Amino acid sequence: MSEKEIIFCKSGGCTAKLGAGVLEHILERLPKGQKDENLLVGYDSSDDAAVYKLNDYQAFVQTLDFFPPMVEDPYLFGQIAATNALSDIYAMGGDVKTALNIVCFPESMDLNILGKILQGGAEKVQEAGGSLAGGHSIADSDVKYGLSVTGIVNPKKIWKNNGAKSGDKLILTKRLGVGIICAANRVKQAPEGAMEQVIASMTTLNRTASEIGRNFCIHACTDVTGFGFLGHLCEMVTDQATARIYKEKVPYIPECEDYVEEFYLTAAAQRNRNHVQDKVEFRNCSFATEEILYDPQTSGGLLASVDKEDVPAIMEELEKSGTSLRRSRRDPAETGEGGYHPVDEHGRPRAA
Repeated sequence: MSEKEIIFCKSGGCTAKLGAGVLEHILERLPKGQKDENLLVGYDSSDDAAVYKLNDYQAFVQTLDFFPPMVEDPYLFGQIAATNALSDIYAMGGDVKTALNIVCFPESMDLNILGKILQGGAEKVQEAGGSLAGGHSIADSDVKYGLSVTGIVNPKKIWKNNGAKSGDKLILTKRLGVGIICAANRVKQAPEGAMEQVIASMTTLNRTASEIGRNFCIHACTDVTGFGFLGHLCEMVTDQATARIYKEKVPYIPECEDYVEEFYLTAAAQRNRNHVQDKVEFRNCSFATEEILYDPQTSGGLLASVDKEDVPAIMEELEKSGTSLRRSRRDPAETGEGGYHPVDEHGRPRAA
């Protein structure tokens, strides 16, 4: 790749997100307007997408996501950004229908680079079963790309992120550690094998996991992205429940531990820690484990709160599809499961 094709940005992917605390402060001040009974999910619930009911059997699912690049290859960046945007539809239990490109691009940059970005995105929309229907572009000093996506869901079968019930088990469908590996790669310290794992993860649609999940009793679901595992989990935990996470069952890219020790960290992870640390209690956890759980993910996996009776069957189906995870090469026997429990005196999710 020539120097002109390098589009690397120091704050790329979902690490470029504004912190959750900043967003909450702004959103709570917005005028609510007249309540529309057909708006089933809006911005007041911290969900992955908006849902608007059309009739008793159909509802629109709408989402928008874009960010600066975190890889040097324009085609791969397009694939990653599109996969990330499409994921919000799957996290709500919906199917992708249409997508619109969102482009920020420097006028002085080679347009062939933009062509590769758009090609990567278009192919992912096609893989998702959707139609690319247009878009909008502006001249900017830095490259940014993403999609506005519309999907369809049965309004009686929406997966919200706050419906978890006591006794549920948690299933995560992709490994954590993407932000840490990308931070190491930024300074050319990530080995090729680790980046290959990260890119494979970021370009894998959550479509299969979502479609499998619809055959089982999923009480709540979200996709793990810029706010990290714990940030998104805290959005799922209600006043009636807390989550207990067992560190030996957390799936992550094994090289992450080494990079944390070398302090290849992100500012976004620190923002995530600052935002939810008063809601989290760690017991016998290393600093590396904490950082992995706070690490911002780009195009992360689905985190589903599943009826415990359905866990064996859904894990079997995920295994057959190649979606089920093992924690790491160092400990290949564990799957990414956790669970919900009644509120204790602290009312906090715990990593044990």
